[in-house]
Amino acid sequence: MKLENAFREWEALLGRSQIFVREAAQLDYGSCTTGINRRLAGALKPLERDLVVPIVKIAANYKIPLYPISTGHNWGYGTSLPAVDNCIILDLSELRQVIDFDTHTGLVTVEPGVTQGQLAEFLHKEGYPFMVPVTGAGPTCSLLGNALERGYGITPYTDHFGAVMALQAVMPDGSVYQSALTGMGGGHLDRAFKWGIGPYLDGLFSQGSVGVVTQMTIALARRPEAIRSFLFGLKCPKQLGDMVMRIHKIIARYPGIVGGINLMNAHRVLAMTTAYPRERVAIGEVISSEILQKLCRENFVLPWTGLGTLYGSKSVVKAAQREIQSLLSPLAARLVFVSEDRIQTLFRIGKLLPGRFRSGLEQKLRMLERSFQLIAGYPNQTALPLCYWLKGELQCEATLNPARDGCGLIWYAPLVPMDQKNVACYIQMVTTVMNKYKLEPLITLTSLSDRCFDSTVPLLFDPDSETARRNAENCYWELLEEGKKQGFLPYRVGIQTMNWLSANNSSCWQMARKIKHSLDPDMIIAPGRYI
Repeated sequence: MKLENAFREWEALLGRSQIFVREAAQLDYGSCTTGINRRLAGALKPLERDLVVPIVKIAANYKIPLYPISTGHNWGYGTSLPAVDNCIILDLSELRQVIDFDTHTGLVTVEPGVTQGQLAEFLHKEGYPFMVPVTGAGPTCSLLGNALERGYGITPYTDHFGAVMALQAVMPDGSVYQSALTGMGGGHLDRAFKWGIGPYLDGLFSQGSVGVVTQMTIALARRPEAIRSFLFGLKCPKQLGDMVMRIHKIIARYPGIVGGINLMNAHRVLAMTTAYPRERVAIGEVISSEILQKLCRENFVLPWTGLGTLYGSKSVVKAAQREIQSLLSPLAARLVFVSEDRIQTLFRIGKLLPGRFRSGLEQKLRMLERSFQLIAGYPNQTALPLCYWLKGELQCEATLNPARDGCGLIWYAPLVPMDQKNVACYIQMVTTVMNKYKLEPLITLTSLSDRCFDSTVPLLFDPDSETARRNAENCYWELLEEGKKQGFLPYRVGIQTMNWLSANNSSCWQMARKIKHSLDPDMIIAPGRYI
């Protein structure tokens, strides 16, 4: 009865077309790459930001839990699904307004539905010289949602929540939270100075569940005079530790000039560049070492591949390139520095080659071109085909949606100290566990600083097979527990892991739960999510 009454009030507020009852909500929001199921009580899709306050007040009056999403493209972590059953999805994807943009500082204020692709179009149309904080999740993903989940990239502002300057949110009782200086009449200062004054409370909304964030101001990096990527390989896996220490030196020496650096094992590179060798792998098995070596030879892939980018003036980039070359050359194979002009030159040279060489080179150059566009702040789908590797069905020109398209994906994303011993132990742990469960070990290490990597490991499986889903889930839990024993803890988790977090009784989590229960005693906003 409470739910029926709430729906009547929401319908009067939003209109029937923006209300979805159980079956319709389940159909539109129930698919998830993790294979997890949740019972949904319904969904709401407001068309204006000002409607969020009365929506929340109605939910609070009837004590009905809401689960806010921005675009719901949280691939591998839960997609659109809540942490617990019987929530109302509060879909904010239609809130697509770029509220404010400072052409001098690059501070942009956006609603939750503004995507990477939309911001790119806005900047391009007006000719503004700033970069989108891109991720591999694709152009259709929310800027606000990614920042709140502490997403990161390899453009100059690697830490996306670190670039959040101010925000506004609707609290569980329907009141409105504003960042500190805005509440004192200094909104222009709030957008320019992240920390405000007094306790820093904006952080409660990051990986939290104390309110519905309805707008956010993000600092964009200015597009530099020169952007140059460097790619390198490592022939001998035993030299990975030495390479890690050289990467540490590069990042420490060139903060703000070197973006994030990625290290990818052969499995990860192959998953992004070539089809899965289904005909060579028995059902229930993984790629053998012999087949892996053959695939690497055929596709010119080394055991480890690195990718980094330099941003700055032409003279600064040129100077940094010389030093990076001297640091990496003793270990690196195929070390090359690439600019947009050089890629186009390679395309022209490729057209002069015989046909059997030309097609292979052009395919790799297209991949390189798309990767360069991504690190230059132009969002695209370069990384998304990874989700489809086992599935093998991919329309390159289509808008990719791994949940809609039936891809099985769970992300394991732990933090790894940037030193030889920890990296070696981590690689060994992941490889051993994934081989045990017959899952392909696709490993990436991305620098968050000169002290720490985040590793992203996609667990790919067939979601149509309950056996395969359970196997991937069991593998995930063993990675989580074994990683914890060895000191590798996640920076971000999926909805299936929230109970694992809540079982922690450290002082930090005790305080977080006290704050949640104080602000949201009836558990109206995203119950069970992180706190």
